[in-house]
Amino acid sequence: MRLITISLIGLLFAGCQTSEKNTEYVKYVNPLIGTAPFTSESTLKHSVGTENNSQVVPCVTVPFGMTNWTPQTKATETKCHSPYYYTDSIIQGFRGSHWLSGSCVQEYGSMTIMPISGALKCLPTVRGSKFSHNNEMASPYLYQVHLEDYDIDVEMTATKRSGLFKFTFAKEGEAHIVVNPNSDEGQGFIRVLPGRNEIIGYNPVHRIYQGWGEEAGFSGYFVVRFKSDFETYGVYQGDKIYDGEQQVADLEDLGAFVSFMVQENEEIFASVGTSFTSIEQARKNLDTETDNLDFDIAKDQLKSTWENLLSKVQVEGEVEEDKVKFYTAMYHSCLQPRTFNDCDGSYVSFAGGKKIMNSGDKDYFVDFSMWDTYRASLPLFNFLMPDVSADMMNSLFLKAEQGGWLPIFPCWNSYTSAMIGDHAISAIADAYSKGVIDISDKQYGYLLQNAFKSPDTFEEYKEGKGRRGLKSYLKYGYIPLEDEVKESYHDKEQASRTMEYAFDDFALSQIANKRGDTVNSEILTQRALNYQNVYSEADSCIRGRYADGSFTDEFDKFVRMPYITEGTPYQYTWYVPHDMAGLMDLMGGQDGFNTNLDRFHSIGQYWHGNEPGHQIPFLYNYSGQPWKTQALVTQIMDTEYITGPGGLSGNDDAGQMSAWYAFAAMGFYPVCPSVPEYVISGPRFDKIKIHLENGNAIEINAKGASTGNNYIHSLKVNGVNTDQNFFNHFDLIKGGVLDFEMGELPNKEWGTSKESRPHSLTRK
Repeated sequence: MRLITISLIGLLFAGCQTSEKNTEYVKYVNPLIGTAPFTSESTLKHSVGTENNSQVVPCVTVPFGMTNWTPQTKATETKCHSPYYYTDSIIQGFRGSHWLSGSCVQEYGSMTIMPISGALKCLPTVRGSKFSHNNEMASPYLYQVHLEDYDIDVEMTATKRSGLFKFTFAKEGEAHIVVNPNSDEGQGFIRVLPGRNEIIGYNPVHRIYQGWGEEAGFSGYFVVRFKSDFETYGVYQGDKIYDGEQQVADLEDLGAFVSFMVQENEEIFASVGTSFTSIEQARKNLDTETDNLDFDIAKDQLKSTWENLLSKVQVEGEVEEDKVKFYTAMYHSCLQPRTFNDCDGSYVSFAGGKKIMNSGDKDYFVDFSMWDTYRASLPLFNFLMPDVSADMMNSLFLKAEQGGWLPIFPCWNSYTSAMIGDHAISAIADAYSKGVIDISDKQYGYLLQNAFKSPDTFEEYKEGKGRRGLKSYLKYGYIPLEDEVKESYHDKEQASRTMEYAFDDFALSQIANKRGDTVNSEILTQRALNYQNVYSEADSCIRGRYADGSFTDEFDKFVRMPYITEGTPYQYTWYVPHDMAGLMDLMGGQDGFNTNLDRFHSIGQYWHGNEPGHQIPFLYNYSGQPWKTQALVTQIMDTEYITGPGGLSGNDDAGQMSAWYAFAAMGFYPVCPSVPEYVISGPRFDKIKIHLENGNAIEINAKGASTGNNYIHSLKVNGVNTDQNFFNHFDLIKGGVLDFEMGELPNKEWGTSKESRPHSLTRK
C-alpha cells in the first residue's frame, strides 16, 4: 500500500514523462532566487518595508504540499518575517513550514528540527550554526548544507505531508537532535516517546487580520521518528534543561531533545509527519508516505514529481539564464494553495475547525492569496493542470458551505478579508469560463450572495464574511471617502476597492451570462462600469470621491494616497482589465490613452513589484500599438527578474510574480480572468512545446526570440496567417502549431486593427 501511495504523488503531475535521454528541467530551478532584497530602480522608488523582498524561501516540497521544508534563520512566526533570508549567516534549524510563499503574512503551526554535536544547546538563538552559501545546495527535491559550528552535513527531502532528514556527524562523540514547536504565544506541546523512537507535538494556530490573535480551531501537529535508538532524552523550557523528562506544554520557548553517541561520519536519519487534524493523523501520514522509505528513493521520487510538472512546458533557447528564470518561476508558482487534508482525506472544517470533514479521493486546499493569484497563478493552473485547479475551486465552495459565505482571502483555513476585492469570484469565473469546472445552483447562490448581500449581524461581518463596504458600493456605485471600511485590515482604500469590485462584478456577469441568468447578468454588467465613478477626467486618473460626488483635494497622482491600495492613483488607473475600450473613451480616445500610458511609463510610474499593475504592460494591444507591449514585456523579463538571490522585484505573493513570468515567457498573458483569452506579447524562447492535460500539445516556434528578436513580425496558427493579437483559450487547448516570425525592430502594422484586439466590455 505504501508504494502505491508514494507513486501516486509522482503521478499527480505525470502529464508528460521524460526519459533519461531528454533534457532535465528540474536542474534549472534555483529556490534561492528571491531570498534576498531586490534593488531595481522601480523597487527602490515604490516599495515600502518588506515589499522589496520577494519573501520566498528555499522550499523542499511536493507541488502544493501540506508542509514545506526550509532552512530556518529566523526563529519566529511573526508577520512579515519569513523563515529564511539569504543575507543571514546563521542557521537555527530546519523548519516544517506553512509560510505563505512570497508574502508579508505570518507563519503558522510550524515546527523545527536541529542537529547538534558536542554540548547540548536548545534555544534557536543559542544553538544556531554558521554556514556558507558555498556549502549550500537548494533544489525543489533536496536541500543540503554544512553546519560549520558542528561539522554536520544536513540533507532533507520530502513527501506530500512529511519531511525526511539525513544528518551526517563528522566528529565522533555526543550528538543531539533538538525539536521545537514555533509558538510565539507561549503555547504548544511536545513529548518524547522512547519506546517508539518518536517526538510528538503540536503548535496551536492563531488567526490573523479579522479576529487577529484568536485561536483558529486547529494546530500544526507533528511526529518525529528516528531510525536509530537514542541513548538519552529530555525536554527544555527557556534555558532550563530537564534530562529524562518526557513532556512539556504551554510555556514559552519549549522543546525536546534526543541524544546519541555517534562514530565518525555516522548518519542519523529522521522523518517528520505533519497534520492539521491530530497527532494520530500526523503519524498515519508518516506511516503511509514514508514507512521503510529510503532517503535516496524519496529524493528521487520527489525529483521525478517536479520533473513531470516542469516538463509540461519544454523550452529551447540560447540563453541558459532564461531557462533558470522560467523553471524557477514555474516552481514558485506551484507552492500554493496548500494541501490541507490528511492522506485519508480528513481535515478540520473551515472557519473554526469544529468538525472533522473528509475530502474523499480529492485534495482540499487552503492558503489562497486571492488578491494576487487570481491574476495569473490560478489561470496558469487552469491552462496546464485543470484537474488540480478544479479541486482548488471546489475547496473554495466547500469553505462557503462550511462557513456560510464565500471567503474573500481564505488563509489559515479561516476568513481573513486581508486584502481588498472579492476575487474568489474572479478565480471561479475564470475556471468556469474555461470549462474547468461546472457550478451548481447552490454554489451560484454563494457567488450572488457575496455580490448582493451583507451578513445579517455585525459580528459575522467583523469576522470577515462578506464584501467590505458593499452597502456603500451598492448605494453610490462607488465607495465614498466617508466610508472608511473600518472592519478590514486594509481600511479606507475606497477608490481601489471600487475598481476591484467593478472587475469582480464583471467576472460574475460572465458566469450569469453563461448560466442564462439574464437579470443578474444585466445588473452586474452595469455595475462593471462603476470604475468610471472614481475616474477624474480633469486628472486623467482615478481619485477619491465623497458621497456628494465631489473629488477629494487630497490628491497627488504620483504618490501613495490613503484611498489607494499599496500604490499611487496613477498606478491604479489602469486596473480596468475588463473594459480597456471604456477607459480609452474616458481618456479621450485611443490617442489620449496612448499618450497617457506613454507618460506613465516614461516617468517611471510602472511598478512591477506589486500585483495591481501586472496587466499594464499588455495594454497597448488594446490601443493599436502592440509592439510597445512586446518591448515592455521583454524589458521587464530582463530587468525585474534575475538569477541571483535578489531575483524577484517584489513579494512573490504565493507565486503571482512568478506566474507572470511563466506566461510572459510563453508569449501570452491572461489580462482579464473570466474571459477565455490571452493577450499576445511574443515568446521568450526559440521553441516551446506545451503538453496539455487533455493529451494535446502546442508547439511554438519563434526563431531568434531568445537572442534579441523580440518583436512580432507575423504569426501563423496551424499554417494560417493571423493578425489577431490574442489567443482564445479553447483554440489553444486543441493543440497545434504557432509560428512566430520575430525581428529586432518592431512591425508597427501587425495586430493593430480594431478587429485584432482582445475583449473589452464596451468595445464598439
